[in-house]
Amino acid sequence: MNTLRSRIARMSLNVFAGLGLIYLFLPIFFIVLFSFNKPKGKYNIVWQEFTFDNWLDPFSQKSLTAALWVSLRIGALATAISTVLGSMIALALSRRTFKGSSAINLLLVLPLTTPEIVLGSSLATLFLNQTYINFGFVTVVIAHVMFQVSFVALTVRARIRGFDWTLEQAAADLGSTPQRTFRLVTFPLILPGVLAAALLAFALSIDDFIITFFNAGSTATFPLQIYGAARVQIPPQINVLASMVLLFSVALLVVGATRGQRSEAAKAMKRPKIKIRK
Repeated sequence: MNTLRSRIARMSLNVFAGLGLIYLFLPIFFIVLFSFNKPKGKYNIVWQEFTFDNWLDPFSQKSLTAALWVSLRIGALATAISTVLGSMIALALSRRTFKGSSAINLLLVLPLTTPEIVLGSSLATLFLNQTYINFGFVTVVIAHVMFQVSFVALTVRARIRGFDWTLEQAAADLGSTPQRTFRLVTFPLILPGVLAAALLAFALSIDDFIITFFNAGSTATFPLQIYGAARVQIPPQINVLASMVLLFSVALLVVGATRGQRSEAAKAMKRPKIKIRK
């Protein structure tokens, strides 16, 4: 009886997990599917006919291409800044205990729990009070760095939590300088966490709409351009460009996972095999 109940529970759990995955990935499937649609009219919302023409000329909509380029530039710059700052914060909080560390932990969590409309309007109010700052590329980068730092710091800190700090002490005992120890010991070990945090921050930057909407001014990012164009037309190039970004992200994940597996396999081969004599 207990075995039957356990099987039913396991099957139910698998069914619910499968339904959850379908719910998560179904919108992505439709985005890719409708990139091959040939709509009749200006709105690519009803399936009409399969075609490769959209992929043969993905950059035909110049405004969408320009907006995507702006989003990529903002995402790259904001990710670089937030990755450096967030990683330094994570290292400081993990290695040292000092006055105010609990307050810093609280400040890191606040951007994650605060509604985006509150963050966006608050930053807009801050920029409005500064006469030497104009809304545009710079204000969007500042706004993105503000919420990206929290994600980077928490992600890197989770990676550092299992770090063996005695490795740094051993390097120091062997005469290594702090800079050399960080470059050859600490950084390679925390690099997977830093890269994961950077990818997450970049994805959040590309995807952000609400905070960008309040602080963009005349700058049009990819989400803002889609929102504005949807009132007039929804061309299939939107789906094509979104699918290209998706495929690029998946390719990065596959490359990272493959390199990680190869690294683990190489380490396993280098480990000495211990033979037990009977």
